[in-house]
Amino acid sequence: MKSSTGAETAAVIERVPLALRAYRLLSAAAEPLTPILLTYRRRRGKEHPARMDERRGRSKIPRPRGPLVWVHGASVGELMTAFPLVERIRARGVGVLVTSGTITSARLAQQRLPRGVIHQFVPLDTPRFVSRFLDHWRPNLALFVESDLWPNLILESTSRGVPMILVNGRLSESSFQRWRYMRGMIAGLLGRFDLCLARTRDDAERFGELGAPRIITTGNLKLDVPAPPASDIMLQSARAAIGKRPVIAAASTHPGEEAMLMDSFRRLRQSFPSLLLLLAPRHPERGPGIAEIAAAAGLNASLRSRGQPLDAKTDVYIADTVGELGLLYRLATIVFIGGSLVRHGGQNPIEAAKLGAALLHGPHVGNFTDIYAALDQARGAERVEDAEALTMRLGALLSDPAARARVADAARVTVEALGGALDRTLGALDPYLMQLRIEQSHA
Repeated sequence: MKSSTGAETAAVIERVPLALRAYRLLSAAAEPLTPILLTYRRRRGKEHPARMDERRGRSKIPRPRGPLVWVHGASVGELMTAFPLVERIRARGVGVLVTSGTITSARLAQQRLPRGVIHQFVPLDTPRFVSRFLDHWRPNLALFVESDLWPNLILESTSRGVPMILVNGRLSESSFQRWRYMRGMIAGLLGRFDLCLARTRDDAERFGELGAPRIITTGNLKLDVPAPPASDIMLQSARAAIGKRPVIAAASTHPGEEAMLMDSFRRLRQSFPSLLLLLAPRHPERGPGIAEIAAAAGLNASLRSRGQPLDAKTDVYIADTVGELGLLYRLATIVFIGGSLVRHGGQNPIEAAKLGAALLHGPHVGNFTDIYAALDQARGAERVEDAEALTMRLGALLSDPAARARVADAARVTVEALGGALDRTLGALDPYLMQLRIEQSHA
């Protein structure tokens, strides 16, 4: 474990690359503009009005006594990945602080974090806000999930001697190519991590080339995340409303995909007149806009956020509230995973696979290359190149229950076989957690 002295802090500052020094100066100079930024984001629904001070590093919650592990994830996906890890750390009697940067992730944290775990919005990355945050919370260990690397957070943590570990480290080929143009700056950040726990060998090689000093390939934590829950009452109610209607779902969709889905849906209804589409956008605030797309296509859409019912007249049910995927995956045996027909990189297919869905996805799955490759090879998922191919494959699966079941079974077996990352990650973290327990016993 690291300890910080004045000489060590000075040495850290000396080793800061010029690009990072420039970033620190610019971010400090930009601080007077942050009220404008926060007001703009609040008006767009991207900041919590009652928790704006957290973005400035202030908190109304006192720091708990004893050792504190700080877990940071950018948004919903990273937070979902971290939940099982947070639960296991908390079960060892260690305090946990979780930070994220979006309202949606904060709502999810409120629903899913174990009792006693604190959630805060991560401060804006200015030296003063970050210092204020760290002065208040004084974390003993920092775990950054995947690749959300804010320079001031990392530099200020280093100056305080906080050990930092990158967990479930992910670096796509496209991000790697971009980061190569900032090699000195990235190396100056990655070099400050005690340990980089990478998802795959490819991720490990990319992090190594960019300057991460100590790397262990632990596997993908997303594969060990439990299937998302669903209320029994809501599930029974939805099943009663659906009856014997055939159902398809589209999960975590992005702009551009909904119009393609509506077009496919209209064509499929020629063969399946009572077909129902359940659609959960990646960003729930887009729900009303998606309802307008449905209306323009001549479809009757119901919005979950407005309490509109799912009934016999509903063509498209838009699940535009947080925590809906567990319900959708239990209602639909065929699921299209979004972010893949547009150039986003694909969303997580693991939860749908665990809940027995036959999966379809587009060609753009760079965020989960290894998982989609394994699913496709095992025929637990099917790739479609465009809206026309999506329509054809949806129709084929709707018409053939046996084929649908084979795809779903292959998906479930594949993701189960790829698990184990949580235990490997905890094994790598054990020396750090053990040190915290020793310090706690001597306090």
